[in-house]
This record gives sequence, C-alpha cells and structure tokens, in this order.
Amino acid sequence: QVRVAESGGGLVQAGGSLRLSCVFSGRTFMGWFRQAPGKEREFVAAISWIGYRTYYADSVKGRFTISRDNAKNSVYLQMNSLKPEDTAVYYCAARSPDSTTDYYYPRNYDYWGQGTQVTVSS
Repeated sequence: QVRVAESGGGLVQAGGSLRLSCVFSGRTFMGWFRQAPGKEREFVAAISWIGYRTYYADSVKGRFTISRDNAKNSVYLQMNSLKPEDTAVYYCAARSPDSTTDYYYPRNYDYWGQGTQVTVSS
C-alpha cells in the first residue's frame, strides 16, 4: 500500500503564491490534480521517478512548478501568479513508475491523498 498525503493549501490573493507538499511511500510516478466545484478532476502536473521528467497542463505552464525529493519521499507543487480560476481542491496521486498508461487521466493513478483546498481571491 502506497501512502500519499498532501499539505499546504490555503487562501491567497490573485497574483500570489502557494507551495503544496505531498509525502509518499515507495517508488512512484507522482501527479497533481485539482477539482473545482461542479467540475471534473483535472490534470495539473506530473513528475517521473527516474530523471525527474516533468509534465504540465497548458493552463498552468509557466506558473506552476512540480519537483520531488526522493530522499525525503516528497513531491512539491510551487504555484505562482495564482488566478481565481485556480481555486480548487488539489490532490496528490501516485502510480507505478513502470506504468505506460497516459499520465493525464485520474483513472490511471492508484493512490490518492485526501486533498487540500486552494482558494484564490480576486
């Protein structure tokens, strides 16, 4: 069983920054997703186990940065230039580093955190 737990959400004004953290166990490919009220869960960013290769949704490219420290079993999401439309519950998710399925879809992840609320005020 892989353990996944997020932290670091909160309330911030538009243009501000937040850093989310996620602790995990085991060898994992990690992703960040978000879900706004009334909307489906959507991909935000992902990072591989080996090589730390990163992937981003177009909506967050240039503003968000995903990183990881395997020695600390942690992955991070640095969010800058936040917009009101970034408001959502953010989830950290894990899957096997050997998976070849599309990292973009929530259904291709096996383990999820409980979520952390990010609210961006205008």
